[in-house]
Amino acid sequence: MSAEPYSAVSLIAAKRDGRELSDSEIGWLIESYLAGSVAEEQMAALLMAVYFNSMSDQELVSLTRAIVDSGERMDLSRLSRPTVDKHSTGGVGDKVSLILAPMLAAVGAAVPQLSGRGLGHTGGTLDKLESIPGWRSALSPSEIMRNLDRVGCVICAAGAGLAPADRRLYALRDVTATVESIPLIAASIISKKLAEGTSALLLDVKVGRGAFMKSLERAEELARTMVDLGQRFGVATKAVLTAMDDPLGRAVGNALEVEEALEVLSGGGPADLVELCVELARTMAELAGLDADPRRTLSDGSAMDHFRAMVAAQGGDVEAQLPRAKFVERFSAAEAGYVSSVDAMRVGEVAWRLGAGRDRKEDPVSATAGVICLAKAGDRVAKGQPLFEIHADDPARLAGARAGLQRALRIAGSPPSPQPLILGRLG
Repeated sequence: MSAEPYSAVSLIAAKRDGRELSDSEIGWLIESYLAGSVAEEQMAALLMAVYFNSMSDQELVSLTRAIVDSGERMDLSRLSRPTVDKHSTGGVGDKVSLILAPMLAAVGAAVPQLSGRGLGHTGGTLDKLESIPGWRSALSPSEIMRNLDRVGCVICAAGAGLAPADRRLYALRDVTATVESIPLIAASIISKKLAEGTSALLLDVKVGRGAFMKSLERAEELARTMVDLGQRFGVATKAVLTAMDDPLGRAVGNALEVEEALEVLSGGGPADLVELCVELARTMAELAGLDADPRRTLSDGSAMDHFRAMVAAQGGDVEAQLPRAKFVERFSAAEAGYVSSVDAMRVGEVAWRLGAGRDRKEDPVSATAGVICLAKAGDRVAKGQPLFEIHADDPARLAGARAGLQRALRIAGSPPSPQPLILGRLG
């Protein structure tokens, strides 16, 4: 039996002490971790060393490459359409993917949207779509290619063969308090997009109370890191920094968000959600080299046509009624005035505790639970006017939801200053 070329302990110590790891050392660590010769506690120690000492640009490239090389890589080059994808760092009421994918397909792009599930106060795209009867998230590579060919967009789970090292590393980061490391976040996101084979990528980096990144400075650092990383691997990459102090749109919850996405695809919907979808879609069309205005796809029905075709291609019943909660209750204003803010984090936590979210990735979620924000920041409200609509399957959860929403919304004597939705662009 030949000796190992490296020692896990020595590489952990090197990273702990601030030494830059080489491409071959990082490649060996990832390969050996998957093979079981680097133990969980050793990889946990390495992740903590990265958390405190960060990574150089070259280390980040090496880590990302090693994660991609740990599994399969889809080849989208035979598609006749240009490929472009979008990743959001997660927020409250963020149903943008459901609208963007068909918008881009309607102007001639292929959108291979490999999505995830919600955790905590942030919702997951797959959880939302699974509220549609019959819709399935698990597709084979051949099904993904066929749907991209025929429909132009697909939203599904990443197969087990794509970047398996990331799945293992993320689970370990989740239980070792190393999720917040910017290089580890960047490597996780970009490796999955490289494995799916997209040629262009737009990153929607959320900033604010309901976002993973609370400060603009940290959000800019993450966005810049990911843009640079994507471009180094030959993917046309841009980032948009978007506000997430208040929920996006009005609906927070799985079936409720699908219903609101359908409103936008029908030419209506909340103004902030429409504005963001149009801005992101235009940037994605530019990245894909398409000379088209995606806004028209909302007014002429073509985006809705592509959404329905995508859902049907994945087994969903496009004519079925979305599920409804058993218990619906309205929460009203105790005083008149102007809504000064709606705390996205608190609203997201209420929806989570109602059953729309989960503590662990394997936990089930309710398709129907959630909150509808009947009033948004800047709205004038009268005493007794409904502010929120609470949707629940379990009436025992309604009291906690009322208490949480009481703390989520503030009413003042004058309207707040308007806040921009787009906070910056990179790339």
